[in-house]
Amino acid sequence: MKKVRFGEAIAILVIMLIILGTAVIHFGLSPQIPVLFTIALLVFWARARGASWEDVHQGIIEGLSTAIIPIFIFILIGALIAVWIQAGIIPAIMVVGFKLISSHFFIPSTFVVCSLVGVAIGSGFTTISTIGIALFGMGMAMNINPALVAGAIISGAVFGDKMSPLSDSTNLASAIAGSDLFEHINNMMWSTIPSFVVSLILFWLLGSAGSAANSQRITHTTAVLTQHFAISWWALLPIALMFVCAWRHIPAIPTLFINILVTVVMIFCQFPHESLKSLTSLISDGFVAHTSDSTVNALLSRGGITSMMATVSLIIVTLSLGGILMKFNVVQSAMEPLVKHLRKPGPLVSTTILAGIGINLFVGEQYLSVILPGKAFKPAFTRIGLSPLALSRVLEDGGSVINYLIPWGVAGSFAASTLGVPVLHFLPFVFFSLLSPVFSIISGFTGIGLKWAPKEISAAHTK
Repeated sequence: MKKVRFGEAIAILVIMLIILGTAVIHFGLSPQIPVLFTIALLVFWARARGASWEDVHQGIIEGLSTAIIPIFIFILIGALIAVWIQAGIIPAIMVVGFKLISSHFFIPSTFVVCSLVGVAIGSGFTTISTIGIALFGMGMAMNINPALVAGAIISGAVFGDKMSPLSDSTNLASAIAGSDLFEHINNMMWSTIPSFVVSLILFWLLGSAGSAANSQRITHTTAVLTQHFAISWWALLPIALMFVCAWRHIPAIPTLFINILVTVVMIFCQFPHESLKSLTSLISDGFVAHTSDSTVNALLSRGGITSMMATVSLIIVTLSLGGILMKFNVVQSAMEPLVKHLRKPGPLVSTTILAGIGINLFVGEQYLSVILPGKAFKPAFTRIGLSPLALSRVLEDGGSVINYLIPWGVAGSFAASTLGVPVLHFLPFVFFSLLSPVFSIISGFTGIGLKWAPKEISAAHTK
């Protein structure tokens, strides 16, 4: 197959974006079908350009290889949500939260709590699927806009994932750029702290509201939860276990297995007559609430492996699309000419961030949105004398944090499936992800917080 030229690559990406954007945003279609249609067009385009069917298959395989671990994690998270509700863990968090968090400041409090939990455990997915679900249920009980609640939860989870030394994406950005991990986290504060503060102010302005009706609703919901679930301090044991696993640097998969096992033991202690068949049905199909309140039933009827299958199918087709684009160098051909002509920090930072956003749009995978721009633009950062710390911060600001805003992205589809709010609904309220690239671009043009390489290293690379 002949090399794809810049103009052809741009044309392919623009057509893709038009198809996906029109189908998902304008017509409101589920992303799977337009992504499959786009794959079909790409397959026959590649074949017409001389590619073999084996090349096409290999591209799909390579694209899916990055998703095996996330897909397995999503399956375990579906099981975890179901057993956590059955054991009373999520209801207990809601009851405790109602007592500790004022309805007048619920939204900013949600943002801060999810940020702290995210930093502690280093996983945005786990933050959203555990404490996030409980806080979402609290927000629904207070009759707060679901999209706003989801935006606060996801913003906090993204902040925690970005600033935690335990985070995969943070370690990846540091490794790709060649910077020290803790220096990278410290340097990210130049864009992260302003984004956090402005987000907190916006959540404060939008979410500082309460009423007598809300208070009555909270009292009623608390009574329903207490009546139908085992609310006790023992229910918080799996949460403590999750923090211990994070502290011990135990990876996500064994952490989830340990937590599921401990929670299953708690279920058998609470319900000695629970059958193995009903437990496997719970893990497979999710929890179904049968309380006296229809709103509580809707909130807590969730989880299970099958609940994650729509997300898994979207991830499979999206990363297959990305694998084909990568296999035939469409994305690489679109980026190469840009690197050669960037000589100033402002345009270089802006272009790198836009490249990360573009990878998220076209490939839908947050790791690739860090890896590809990192490898493509690293020589340009070195050429003009910028430190690897400058590159690693830009990769996070334009890469991993944006994936939550893409309807067909791995993180976006996961958050939408877990919270039950479409990506396009919560997107305007995920202030932290929206603001991070803005402050990073400002830093690039103003030089505030922009790290330069030592002069002797810069001079050596110039020679």
